[in-house]
Amino acid sequence: MFKLYDTTLRDGTQAEDISFSVEDKVRIAERLDDLGIHYIEGGWPGSNPRDIEFFKAMRSRSLSNAVLASFGSTRRAGIRAKDDANIKALLESRTSAITIFGKSWKLHVLKALRVSVAENLDMISDSICYLKTRVDKVFYDAEHFFDGYKEDAAYALKTLKAAKDAGADYLVLCDTNGGTLPFEVAEIMEDVKRHISAPLGIHAHNDAEAAVANSLVAVKSGATMVQGTLNGFGERCGNANLCSIIPALKLKMGIDCITDERLKKLRDIARFVYELSNLPHYKHQPYVGDSAFAHKGGIHVSAVVKNPLTYEHIKPELVGNRQRVLVSDLSGRSNILYKAEEYGVDIKSGSELVRDVLSELKVLEHQGFQYEGAEASFELLMLKALKKKERYFRLLGFRVIDEKKKEDEAPFAEATIKLEVDGVVEHTAAEGSGPVNALDAALRKALERFYPALKDVKLLDFKVRVLAGVEGTAAKVRVLVESGDGKDKWGTVGVSDNVIEASWQALVDSLEYKIFKDRKASKEQRPKKKNKDK
Repeated sequence: MFKLYDTTLRDGTQAEDISFSVEDKVRIAERLDDLGIHYIEGGWPGSNPRDIEFFKAMRSRSLSNAVLASFGSTRRAGIRAKDDANIKALLESRTSAITIFGKSWKLHVLKALRVSVAENLDMISDSICYLKTRVDKVFYDAEHFFDGYKEDAAYALKTLKAAKDAGADYLVLCDTNGGTLPFEVAEIMEDVKRHISAPLGIHAHNDAEAAVANSLVAVKSGATMVQGTLNGFGERCGNANLCSIIPALKLKMGIDCITDERLKKLRDIARFVYELSNLPHYKHQPYVGDSAFAHKGGIHVSAVVKNPLTYEHIKPELVGNRQRVLVSDLSGRSNILYKAEEYGVDIKSGSELVRDVLSELKVLEHQGFQYEGAEASFELLMLKALKKKERYFRLLGFRVIDEKKKEDEAPFAEATIKLEVDGVVEHTAAEGSGPVNALDAALRKALERFYPALKDVKLLDFKVRVLAGVEGTAAKVRVLVESGDGKDKWGTVGVSDNVIEASWQALVDSLEYKIFKDRKASKEQRPKKKNKDK
């Protein structure tokens, strides 16, 4: 059976400008599971405390489809696997799958590790043997395999044989430097199959802009596992992009790697990960980008309106995308209906409400709002359009002071807020480590008297992005807030040319969503009244 192996949470985080918090990684893992990924590589527990915390956090989470894998290196030279700290950390992560990498290229064996070629083989064999008796699955990543093969094919194959004989469940051939070309992958894969009888995988980097092509060629040549990252995130020029590989495998190569329904979620999860990365979405990304099915030229538009196949290689809806005509953008009613169904909001396909929601959504998106990663704000928007959104409080005003008295002292922030709840006016103030923190503290302080459950809400993450424009420091900003109450997590968004106002919008949505979901849960749990016999 074909396996998809995602390494966004480990290899993807090695990309420049990308850093995920533990909470980010948990949210992404859950979305990868929902997408239907078979294995999720969570990180290298022997390298940093954050990955250790992630694996601990995931113990209380239940994945429906995916198996969580930890990642690390073979044992160090001169000691046995049972005594190696890295190996111990892998086992302490308590994952049922472990991926371990070893050297295939003599250059690395002799110059980087500075061990003999024989010792390197023993390091591979000893590490896998030790792990295989303790976990269900052990995958071997043959690092720099293609470069090693080109220098000394016989030795590179010996490293694979050592891993296979030790019990590795998959031998993954890695183009770690990313410089191998597709025709080379095909030739080398064929030779590997002549000498090694074992399940093979591919792990490609994109330094020659060939990672996706190399992965697909490897599959064509017999690989039954593909490793990659969402949006191609990864060190240097990135890794093989699963957002391109998955639809190519399913729609073009006939490999049923995920279901049709899950494939439709591909664009959403791609954008979700961009948001949590605090990076702008790459609009020209194949399959899932805004421009992937956008048409501007007159001849193209004329043809595609008559038959989309004239200029579209797949139906965009298959990957959760949509066709766009840039002169007059086609409406996205189906997207609204899909989200309404997802949130349990009853909107009929022919309802005027769909048009109302769509119109408001277009206005808000023009202002800079994006709802990927801000699901709670979108649900509140839907409720507002349905006139089902309750008003839990009314703002009467707030003021934020950020003062720095001395050059060598940190700034001092204080927020004062005045609001009304059911005719009762609350006026309070709070201090914070910054203006947003102070505002958040003051808002909670004012509302907790009326809504005690808000004490459970924690601000887990706060991201600010300056939106593209020519206004410089007066440009609009988008604030993305992640909140949680110990049971659930949710994202909210705010946009303004004032960072405090944008933060206020996101913070208010966060607390209103908590109140809304608690009341909704209470209504669902309330027993239905029985009709009494007259």
